[in-house]
Amino acid sequence: MVNIQTYYLPPANNIPSIIDTDHHDTSLSSSSSSSSSFSEFKCHGLWYTTVLSIPALLFVLYLGFHLKKNIKKLRHRRSHVMITYYILLWFSATLNLTWCSLQVWQCIPGKELSWNILSLLTSLGTLCLEISLVAFLLQESYASGLEALAHTFIISGLIAGADILLKAICVLGFHVPLFMDGETTHRGKWGLWTVDELLLTCTYGYILFVHYSTWRDKLPPRPAFYNYVVVMFVITGVALLGCGLAAIGVGFGLWMYNLVVICYHTLYLPFVYIIFLSDFFQEEDLLLDNAYYSEMKDAGFFDDELE
Repeated sequence: MVNIQTYYLPPANNIPSIIDTDHHDTSLSSSSSSSSSFSEFKCHGLWYTTVLSIPALLFVLYLGFHLKKNIKKLRHRRSHVMITYYILLWFSATLNLTWCSLQVWQCIPGKELSWNILSLLTSLGTLCLEISLVAFLLQESYASGLEALAHTFIISGLIAGADILLKAICVLGFHVPLFMDGETTHRGKWGLWTVDELLLTCTYGYILFVHYSTWRDKLPPRPAFYNYVVVMFVITGVALLGCGLAAIGVGFGLWMYNLVVICYHTLYLPFVYIIFLSDFFQEEDLLLDNAYYSEMKDAGFFDDELE
């Protein structure tokens, strides 16, 4: 008798379990692969983003709260210099807030290009503001209008544009992780940042050297300007030291660099506003207060105090 039952068919109630098991294994493998790819991107965490974002948000809210009053003063005074720097400050503050709030883009696979472009635009805004301030104040006619302003932005635009173009070529062309904080051992990254901070430190150091030399008469007689230069010299010097130490693998250098990044993105723009723009917007209010005081004094309101 021939046995024709050569194949074994599993019971029908076991077939769904086999299919579900394969599907479960596939989903597990896909989730594990996505989680492993996600773990390759290192993040600072929520606290780091919060520390960066809150000061940036508060400064933008402060600018927005005084926007209407400041626009009226800008229209009344008609200072092309202050109008230009106020617009540039708003542009930099908005980009800086966006950059601080979207730190998580470093951790999301597929967001590298968007993060690099955002970082390049943010660096362009702050660097153009930083260079143009120094270039404008170093001119002998630093209080004049359109001619000095145009000359200043030609110089600062060329310098900032060349810097951002070089960084864009390195980041987008040669894939240097210049703005990826998770990459802590890349020699090209720390080499570029070291050169960048070295140029800025030398610039501020040269200004301080001229200030304490026999050529100090060629610099503008404005104390606030030198306070700004001293602070920026210290910040760029610390950043230069941190980049140099990080380039040779010293962990303390990475900590110094991260500290400078936090200070720069949270305090630089408010510092610029206080040093260079706040006096302009408060000057009219002070003149008005002095006028009220003079009128009250002429009316005899303070005669009893004088007696």
